[in-house]
Amino acid sequence: MNSKKIVPHSKFFEEIRAILSQARQNAYAAINFAMVEAYWEIGRRIVEEEQKGKGRADYGDFLIKELSKQLTSEFGKGFAVTTLKNFRQFYLTFPHFQKGSTARSLLSWSHYRLIMRVENESAREYYIRESAEQNWSTRQLERNINTLYHERLLRSSNKKDLPQEGGLGRQNFAEFVKDPYVLEFLQIQEALNASEREVETAIIDNLQQFLLEMGRGFSFVGRQFRISTETSHFYVDLVFYNYMLKCFVLIDLKCEKLTHQDIGQMDMYVRMFDDLKRGADDNPTVGIIFCTSKDETVVKYSVLRESEQLFASKYRLILPTEEELVREIERERRMIMEQRARYEVSHAI
Repeated sequence: MNSKKIVPHSKFFEEIRAILSQARQNAYAAINFAMVEAYWEIGRRIVEEEQKGKGRADYGDFLIKELSKQLTSEFGKGFAVTTLKNFRQFYLTFPHFQKGSTARSLLSWSHYRLIMRVENESAREYYIRESAEQNWSTRQLERNINTLYHERLLRSSNKKDLPQEGGLGRQNFAEFVKDPYVLEFLQIQEALNASEREVETAIIDNLQQFLLEMGRGFSFVGRQFRISTETSHFYVDLVFYNYMLKCFVLIDLKCEKLTHQDIGQMDMYVRMFDDLKRGADDNPTVGIIFCTSKDETVVKYSVLRESEQLFASKYRLILPTEEELVREIERERRMIMEQRARYEVSHAI
């Protein structure tokens, strides 16, 4: 009789572990969303009750204070006056919460408390969608809100795209490009003596956070990526691939103001990459020049103005103030709108 002990394959245990882990995650998500729905319902009832007594002075504050006392007495901590006011604000901010997208069910109450601070409705919807689809932690969400992540995307309020001759259109990719990029996580002091190699090394050391700042669909391909012709070798600082747009993205780091030589160099890299590296199913390669500042004249009178494959974005090594970011965003948006207006005038003739 064979007494050899039979040991189940390790894959069997992994599969069982995965089943249990997924079940626990689903249960946690269901419980979490049930509580979020309950907070919304409490907020709705508070608002309805306040409206009944709106003719009485300070009725709203009195109502919430009394409710806080009774809930705390019966259910314990967690129902302070400020918390109940947050529930009320939750309902007022999302009056149609129950009819919203399924992405809403994936977020925690902590996510919603952060998103409620955002005044712009379209920005709120963006943060809900991206938090759910990209699995942003509350820490990442807070950082993105504070750095105006949504507003920094290079999109104008006019959704009419430029024609997309030859595949991927500039406006399509522009929805993935920010200006400025905020790279405070590199922990490099913003100074004129910061070298391109230092910034590049810091990006590689903090690659996960850099990919989060870049946005959706980016994967890292290589550093100092060599492109060779029969006579010369060239090196691109950073190369990524965006699997959503199906194109390579080249990044050239500059620690000084953007020059026409920088634009010409990136134009050459993009053309070479399209010729030597681009696959048959890939869209045209895109190049982004990261620079510390841009001269609007250089941008206006260079190939950047018309090219669908070239972009220039500022980057900041320290966290700017909200006022600084707003000024940067408005300046970039104005340039985009001026470019669009010139394009439409020239093609209307």
